[in-house]
Amino acid sequence: MSAHLIYDTAPIGALVAWSAGTPQPPARFMRKLSAWQTNNSRGRLVRKEGERGMGNVTLSASFTLHEADHGDGGVIAVRVYRTFSLASTLRFAILERPALWSVRVFDGPGEGAELVHLAPDRQAAEEWLSRHGYPRAVLVEVSADEVGADIVEGRAA
Repeated sequence: MSAHLIYDTAPIGALVAWSAGTPQPPARFMRKLSAWQTNNSRGRLVRKEGERGMGNVTLSASFTLHEADHGDGGVIAVRVYRTFSLASTLRFAILERPALWSVRVFDGPGEGAELVHLAPDRQAAEEWLSRHGYPRAVLVEVSADEVGADIVEGRAA
């Protein structure tokens, strides 16, 4: 699927893969493999942003995927995000959609909010939130209507 379809159909919290469509090089070619991995990976959809203007420049709509966390001893030192413009030529696929009644934890209210955690249920989300402290956090359950719309429209992952 194209970047446009991911933006239009993938729900926040979905696991999305992207690919340039090229074969993976052998492990012995470390530089080539590293470059290939940049264009062939996966991440969780954490944000969608519509077209916006900055001064006299217009930025196209985009979506952001959380690719990885790096750290040690339970402490995250670096979070890796990838933001894709709708003009991206990469190919995308939805690998997994958020489960029915799972709970999304956003860092705040509004359309610019970012998904910071996807919990299996409300109790787990509240417990996670008590340990991680997002004072403006918003909890949003994945509803039956949302999952039903995906099935009716043929968007099952």
